[in-house]
This record gives sequence, structure tokens and C-alpha cells, in this order.
Amino acid sequence: MPKKIKTYCPYCKKSTEHSIEKVKKGRQSGLKWINRQKSRRQGIGNLGKFSKVPGGDKPTKKVNIRYRCNECKKAHTRKGFRVSKFELVG
Repeated sequence: MPKKIKTYCPYCKKSTEHSIEKVKKGRQSGLKWINRQKSRRQGIGNLGKFSKVPGGDKPTKKVNIRYRCNECKKAHTRKGFRVSKFELVG
């Protein structure tokens, strides 16, 4: 996918050039309920709660892309799509 693309900006309400960046996963908070639950039950075993989903994972993951407008500098995202390999080309 190209690094720059001309598309619609919901903030400017017109088509402008956008720079594209892949959204990275943020650091997980240790205070969320599921993380506290995991740490509390660490020595007890699995208890069937944190097992893998039956059937395994999907063959591809969804890619989230952030579109940043070059005029107003605001960013928006769209619905992610499945792709086996994602690469930004200059």
C-alpha cells in the first residue's frame, strides 16, 4: 500500500492527501479485571477460563490503518481488513 493517498477527510469535509501508518498495539494496563484475575489465579492452574478458542486462530489477522490528513493533521481510522502481509511502499 502507498504511504500517501488522496482520500476523504471527515474533519475537512473534502478529499485531501493523507499519510498512512499502521496502528501499533499499545501497552496493556495491569489494572484491568482480566489481568488481575490472571495474576490472582497464577498458581491454581487454568480453570478452563483462559484456554484457547476451539479451532485455533484465523489464518490472517486484521490490519488497522490510521489515515492522517496533511492539511488539518487530524487522524481517522476505517474498518480493518484481513491481509496476510502488509507493507507500506514509498
